[in-house]
Amino acid sequence: MRRHILIVDAYNVIGNWPDLAKLKADDKLDAARDRLLQVLAEYRAHEKAEMIVVFDAMYVPGIGQKYDQWDMQIVWTNEDQTADSYIEALAEQNNSPLVQLTVVTSDQAEQWTVFSRGALRISSRDFLREVQRSHREFTSSTDPFIMRQARRNVPWRPEQKAQLDALRRQLEKKHRHHH
Repeated sequence: MRRHILIVDAYNVIGNWPDLAKLKADDKLDAARDRLLQVLAEYRAHEKAEMIVVFDAMYVPGIGQKYDQWDMQIVWTNEDQTADSYIEALAEQNNSPLVQLTVVTSDQAEQWTVFSRGALRISSRDFLREVQRSHREFTSSTDPFIMRQARRNVPWRPEQKAQLDALRRQLEKKHRHHH
């Protein structure tokens, strides 16, 4: 089984997701970061995705740290390292046929040697659509109204069920006549 690891270039995503970009523009970068992590944590839980979220320390100097809150790896690069170069190093470490890396970023800079190492790229906007799809599917599948509805995975169509019922009644009738 190949491991799929999703690497998120956090500030790139914040800059490209309208709600988060607005928070950042209003000088609420902390709120944008927290919101992003909440959304990613929810996505990770639904999709059982392995995820590494990389924050560029440029924006928050002085903390090169990892913390595994929400069951995700969250990395703050060291001040002298950009998110790009950190992600590049990750791709280098995980460059194996058993690992499929997907990097979420809209940064198409040429120095992304990452992609020559077999990683895939998904733009921040496309990833937003993917996250929204996942959220919709998950919330609709846990909706109590839908839970009450007839089980969807019954393999019979209504007209087939009607035929089966008719058949069953015929058999019951025959059965009664024989006794």
